[in-house]
Amino acid sequence: MFSRLERKIAFRYLAAKKRGFGSVVSWVSLIGIMLGVATLIVVMSVMGGFHDTLLSRIVGMNGHVVVYHQDGAIADYDFLIDKMKQNKVVMANATGIVPIAEGQVMATANGNNTGAMIRGIKMSDLKAKTATGTKIYGKALDDIADGELVAGASLTRALRVGMGDKISLVSANGATPTPFGSMPRIMAYPVMSSFFMGMYEYDSGYIFMPLETAQKYLNIGNAVTHIDLFLKNPEETEEVRDALSNLLPTGFVVRDWRDLNRGFVGALQVESNVMFLILMLIIIVAAFNIVSSLVMLVKDKSKDIAVLRTFGVSRHSMMKIFILSGTSIGVIGSLFGTVLGVLVAVYIEPIRQFVQWATGRDLFPAELYYLSELPSKLVPSTVVGIAVLAIALAFLATIYPAWKAANTDPVEVLRNE
Repeated sequence: MFSRLERKIAFRYLAAKKRGFGSVVSWVSLIGIMLGVATLIVVMSVMGGFHDTLLSRIVGMNGHVVVYHQDGAIADYDFLIDKMKQNKVVMANATGIVPIAEGQVMATANGNNTGAMIRGIKMSDLKAKTATGTKIYGKALDDIADGELVAGASLTRALRVGMGDKISLVSANGATPTPFGSMPRIMAYPVMSSFFMGMYEYDSGYIFMPLETAQKYLNIGNAVTHIDLFLKNPEETEEVRDALSNLLPTGFVVRDWRDLNRGFVGALQVESNVMFLILMLIIIVAAFNIVSSLVMLVKDKSKDIAVLRTFGVSRHSMMKIFILSGTSIGVIGSLFGTVLGVLVAVYIEPIRQFVQWATGRDLFPAELYYLSELPSKLVPSTVVGIAVLAIALAFLATIYPAWKAANTDPVEVLRNE
């Protein structure tokens, strides 16, 4: 593609102290591309980590498809689940069907109180949900009996309770009628286990209990509030939604995780796109620096260009010389930027902890970002795509200066010397 002469001249110009690689403008271009590529890789990795982590935890705990009844509790849920299992489309896509009894309560203990969500679930289903990424403290989930609780680790700390201590749950659901009006339902249960998911919303606000215990507490008899379906591929919910909509009687409502988290998922996608566009400006500015650097190089080397042309170097070769010279800056910057970006993305959490320790500031508050650790997910195709995009911009930046060099009139230049 490039002849030996073209490569030799291009790299000689690139190494020139005055206008080439040794110049301030060329260094600014290279550093700009390097930082732009590194920053893009880190940001896209963190955004990807946010998306996957929150999706796996939020959606993983709530189900990929959820079935409600518009009038409230689902009384005949066993029959309904059997009916779902007989559907070929549902069973071809679903990995689990879980009945849930859920309600909002106020949890109190030791003079402390906090809002919480109680969720009644079979302990075998809870164990399957928390099999990965969740730490369980205290009693094993298989041994949790009727009337015992599994509470979030942050919630137990807020209420200052240990394993075996009781938490009082206060709820308006299933309130007891009295001559003086309805009294809130108050029951006390011992906390026998706690869990840490690394997601603040769950760790500080959720209490799990056996399904039978929740049904008694919520006073809904042998019923559940909704049914969760877990799919093999969470991204493909439409087929199952359509099948359930046709299968279930009138009054049932079918929602998937996108419907239930539409605002959050949409905001995350918009933020990712906006961050990508903003950070791309760093690389674009660096590309413009390559243009200015090469234009100055062409002007400075106009006599050399004229001499080369008189010795028979074609216009096409002159273009290739300056394209190679400028694109090399993009290639070197992209290479170093990719290495730097990958290293930072891999070690982003230790870096955050060090910066947090050095500054004494909480850079990633769990109550604000829902996660206890800064997530990161490196996607090879994204990393390669960012590097290739940076090199392509550097290449485009060389076209005008290269064209200008190729169209230099050697007679006119030498006449003025």
